[in-house]
Amino acid sequence: MNAMAEFLRIRRGRIGPADVGLPTGPGIRRTPGLRREELAALAGVSVDYYIRIEQGRESTPSDAVLGALARALRLTDDEHAHLLGLADQTAGRTPRRRPSDPRPAGPGLRLLLESVRPSPAYVVDEVNDVLAANPEGLALMPGLGDWPPGARNTVRYTFLHPAARALFTDWDRVARNCVAHLHTAELTAPERAAALVEELTSSSAEFAALWRRHEVWVKRGGETAFRHPVIGPVTLANEVLSTTGDGQRLLVYQASPGTPEHDALVLLSMTTEGVGTA
Repeated sequence: MNAMAEFLRIRRGRIGPADVGLPTGPGIRRTPGLRREELAALAGVSVDYYIRIEQGRESTPSDAVLGALARALRLTDDEHAHLLGLADQTAGRTPRRRPSDPRPAGPGLRLLLESVRPSPAYVVDEVNDVLAANPEGLALMPGLGDWPPGARNTVRYTFLHPAARALFTDWDRVARNCVAHLHTAELTAPERAAALVEELTSSSAEFAALWRRHEVWVKRGGETAFRHPVIGPVTLANEVLSTTGDGQRLLVYQASPGTPEHDALVLLSMTTEGVGTA
């Protein structure tokens, strides 16, 4: 079974007849989710054709068919884009978004890291390797700066660093976000994503279980609650700004001036005096 077929099978198992307005029918279903014939009917394709797709015997379904399946499965825009990318990979076509080569953070982004202080900020790539961070960024995640620069990765930190579970108030949500976003890197940075997934799967049963769920979404911002050892409990808004073409993102945690959260960031910054941008 190829990756596209596996994705469809998993998503089919997560949506029930009632979710799409179908009767559940008599008897007990042997497996959760929609039956293949129900999904085929909803998408307007033949049952035999859909079975061939899900079994990996049909590797070149059209975008129209994939769009119909995405609508039937109630996929989000991120999930639909991921399905199209998996289809390109399965068919051996040129990907819609070319994988990018690893690059260091440029001088413009490094200047931005300094400009947003005392807000903690990072430049990360597709697999969440930390390419650069301001002092507050390293201080916000205790222990991240103790790792060699090449090992600093926010997904690795979340699952493997002993400080992470105490730091993130809602660790489960942070972990799900990490894994869901990492799934998008399967298509944009396949070799680096595969290496990180292999490392984390062998080291963390929780990561392995979340990875098998194949949830996919792009992290675009929100709020994160921390229990920080220096500044205490604090909830910070975060914004994610994407650069063009190279897969790099600027992640900034911030708070409005005059709020207790901003005062906490000022306090955090005071602990980093004399420390330069990493």
